[in-house]
Amino acid sequence: MNKTLFDRGNPKETKHLVWKTVSREPSFTCPIFSLENVVRESSDGRKGTFVSVHSPEWVVVLPWFRDEEGVARFIIEQQYRHGSDSVTREFPAGLVEEGEKAELAASRELKEETGAVAKKLTLLGNVSPNSAFMDNRQNFYLAEGLELVSGQSLDPNEQIDV
Repeated sequence: MNKTLFDRGNPKETKHLVWKTVSREPSFTCPIFSLENVVRESSDGRKGTFVSVHSPEWVVVLPWFRDEEGVARFIIEQQYRHGSDSVTREFPAGLVEEGEKAELAASRELKEETGAVAKKLTLLGNVSPNSAFMDNRQNFYLAEGLELVSGQSLDPNEQIDV
């Protein structure tokens, strides 16, 4: 059988792909992330300087329910985002606080941003938002059995329509 681009070698053998860290130098810090210049060397001797963004883990909650007619729906928020200078439509989401479990952060963000709690939270999976230069994880939770228990409890600079 001919090997193709997609089945060459054993995927578990990755040591030759790892770059050794030669040095790290912090370059910028703010409340939600920090930047670091990292010098690394490949297994074949190439060197490069790379920017690494250190940011907390975060959660995205997909609040799922059926409306009065039995149609499946998700709660979607609208809010102004300073980074894109635009109003966006998105699922409830937020940073995992230091020492907090991701599932608790998902529950907290859902309640703060929508006033709802979920009887069941299921981790759908997690991804690296951009592993080319970020070191954090983004966790996706399905929220089911929603119950509206309060109004929103937003951070001082949040303004969210549900």
